[in-house]
Amino acid sequence: MNDAIRHYDELLAAHYSWMVGVPFEEKVAEQKALLKELGLGKGHGAAIDLGAGPGYQSAALADLGYAPVIAVDTSRVLLDELLARIGPRPVETVLDDMCGFLARATPASVAAIVCMGDALTHLPSHADVSGLLASAAAALAPGGRLILTFRDMSEPLAGLDRFIPVQSDAGRVMVCFLEYEPDTVVVHDLIHERGDTGWTMHKSCYRKLRISSSDVARQLERAGLTVDVDRAAARMWAISASKAG
Repeated sequence: MNDAIRHYDELLAAHYSWMVGVPFEEKVAEQKALLKELGLGKGHGAAIDLGAGPGYQSAALADLGYAPVIAVDTSRVLLDELLARIGPRPVETVLDDMCGFLARATPASVAAIVCMGDALTHLPSHADVSGLLASAAAALAPGGRLILTFRDMSEPLAGLDRFIPVQSDAGRVMVCFLEYEPDTVVVHDLIHERGDTGWTMHKSCYRKLRISSSDVARQLERAGLTVDVDRAAARMWAISASKAG
């Protein structure tokens, strides 16, 4: 099993929405504004949300006018959350590996593809990243757009900076610790949860790829896309690329 899939199944999926820290519709509005900043206007045609999680970007794409929106994720828990919150929006869920799903997409058929929230770094290898980018370029219709956000961890943190507070309230506290390797980062997630008898610690770790934003941009250009946006976006890096119309 993919290391990231195991980590989400064993730990993170149950805490993901809490970790985000804001209500669903508020996060959807934030992501809709971000997508518009990154080049998506009034939508038309199908869209794919790779690594959709609980559906923030899927809902935002639907609110922009895309239909249908295909939400792809490997976590049934998160896709069930999406279905419970999405309302009447034209969103369809697919429980699948995002690389395999995109490789099977009909060429030149999709108006927009997004892979956000650091899902790109969860892939098993850099070869998988290259394959996904090439598949995305092939699946986009003329005039279509690909939007990526991810953490550029090509430059390692050191010392105490590797300890990162994620979220906390009266009943839960989450901290992660980063352990850098040449091509990956081992992310150790520690969640302390208060119960009737006191605090319980839940822990798990998984590897994320160290992806360079400049390398991603070069690969997109080699695949025939034009990179229109390549910049920091909050605590992430954002790349938006279009296919010639």
